[in-house]
Amino acid sequence: MLAAGAAGPPRADPAPAPAAGVASAVHDLSIQGRAQRVVLVAPPAPRAVLVMLPGGAGNVGIRPDGTLARGDNFLVRTRAQFAARGFAVLIPDAAGTGNLRGRRRTPAYGDVVRALAAFAGKQTGRPVFLVGTSQGAIAAANGAARAPAGQMTGQITGEVAGLVLTEAVSVLGGSRESVYDADLAAVRVPVLILANRDDACPVSPPAQAPKIAAALSGAPSVTVEEVAGGRPGKPCGALSPHGYLGIEDEVVGLISAWIDARLAASAR
Repeated sequence: MLAAGAAGPPRADPAPAPAAGVASAVHDLSIQGRAQRVVLVAPPAPRAVLVMLPGGAGNVGIRPDGTLARGDNFLVRTRAQFAARGFAVLIPDAAGTGNLRGRRRTPAYGDVVRALAAFAGKQTGRPVFLVGTSQGAIAAANGAARAPAGQMTGQITGEVAGLVLTEAVSVLGGSRESVYDADLAAVRVPVLILANRDDACPVSPPAQAPKIAAALSGAPSVTVEEVAGGRPGKPCGALSPHGYLGIEDEVVGLISAWIDARLAASAR
């Protein structure tokens, strides 16, 4: 999630032990002629599948056994927590050059995200939610803007049922792109925006959350949630308030509750 440059050496990820019945599988896909590796973590009967789009370069280093070379990112290190709450989680690696900086706003990468959503839906048969953090929020918003709104019926549609943006990059930094470079007005699904008032990263100021919400003018609903806290670290690093270090349970709970509310609303 290193939104504004390097923030120390990443930690290797030993792949947290899954709960009973939770499966983890690596898939090597071909998207737009490029090799795309993903890891899918799924409980036996998931309620939804979350396509997690990390920040920074996006290069998490998925190994064939499902462990990761770089496991600091909030969306990566909490995958077992989401699975324990009944959600499948799909994490993609960075394809091609291994660096997604400056590419996430492009139509081509929006179509990559849409292809990832289609794969996730086909594998699980469940509604697909795009979840992006920091620079990954640009990718999530771009993918949602390019995908028709999905029907949350449990059918294999490959469409997007909702969008979650956490600590979204909203000020231009080294990557020269922000969440506003996605076509936010074209998003046609419910959106949750999370902002940590203690996030000191200069490219993701929490005060921008209402402005991001206002730009999502075509979304049927936009919810803004503010959190506070987190253990100190490098301002734009994953292991800091920018990456919810120390308040992961609270944030995972907020995201899970919002998704469950969307699923319940669709069933009425």
